[in-house]
Amino acid sequence: MDYPSKVLAKAVDEISGLPGIGKKSALRLALHLLKQPESQAIALGDSLKKLVTDIKYCKNCHNFSDAEICEICDNPKRTEELLCVVEDVRDVMAIENTGKFRGKYLVLGGKISPMEGIGPNKLNISSIEKKLENGIVKELIFALSATMEGDTTAYYIYKKFKSSPVRFSTIARGISVGDELEYADEISLGRSIQNRLPYNEKD
Repeated sequence: MDYPSKVLAKAVDEISGLPGIGKKSALRLALHLLKQPESQAIALGDSLKKLVTDIKYCKNCHNFSDAEICEICDNPKRTEELLCVVEDVRDVMAIENTGKFRGKYLVLGGKISPMEGIGPNKLNISSIEKKLENGIVKELIFALSATMEGDTTAYYIYKKFKSSPVRFSTIARGISVGDELEYADEISLGRSIQNRLPYNEKD
């Protein structure tokens, strides 16, 4: 497609690099921004810049944060006895939206997937060990995707820490097998976290 402006062409190229956005959609968005007040486009640009320069990872749980410690870890009303292990920050947001969990989280940063070259050493599994060392955690909850990779990750963590004096549980399979956690509706996810089951390595 020929563009009347190199500046417009560059903007379209950058926008179309985002997931799920093709050239036509990118052009629509770029033209929409040109029709808006200049301040709106500048505010968008500033927020995107801050997104990549100012956002931090919580040093306790690896969730997104504006400070060294995220609001969930810093909340004294959240119990440290329940530790929910999730793959991704989006899973934390999904569970938080249910309003049914009052423990804390550990974000792995993915799941074990040999096909994609992701081994245990590329995940935040060592952070689980640090949390179990102080003896405060009483239950480790697997809230991972109901996929082969999710089950493999749970099994690996269970085998690594099964000698620890903690209970292992997994969210109830109200989530369909093969589904990613972030796409589950809030009611099903809320019930799954409340009705969690003892983790069985034979599951």
